[in-house]
Amino acid sequence: MPLKRSDSSPKEISSTLSIPLAKEPISAGFPSPAEDYIELGVDLNKYLIKNPISTFFLRVSGNSMNKAGIYNNDLLIIDRSINPYPGHIVVAILDGEFTLKRLIKEKDNYYLKADKENYPAINLYEYLDIQIWGVAI
Repeated sequence: MPLKRSDSSPKEISSTLSIPLAKEPISAGFPSPAEDYIELGVDLNKYLIKNPISTFFLRVSGNSMNKAGIYNNDLLIIDRSINPYPGHIVVAILDGEFTLKRLIKEKDNYYLKADKENYPAINLYEYLDIQIWGVAI
């Protein structure tokens, strides 16, 4: 059974986020106004968001991915245009319910696995409707 991505798309990102970049290294000595050091803004979309039309934020609920550095209430950036490969952390829909897990392939079987030992792996072949909705970036 091949994995499939959902075709429904979230709203396009309509604005850019620019964070100021300092002109020079900041001294660990006497403080000075931050405005004196500002050179230009760095557009985060240019560096983080390769496909704005297929990218969105997702708030995490739960702690099954703590070992991956993903904690309850974290915001993740999800890109729906990336093909999911084993090892990726993915948003999956299993019979109509969302989950965030790591995609694993063992022999010819695909699993979704939490990064905590006390959570069982989810065998994707046990579900009728499976969609990989996006990859965490």
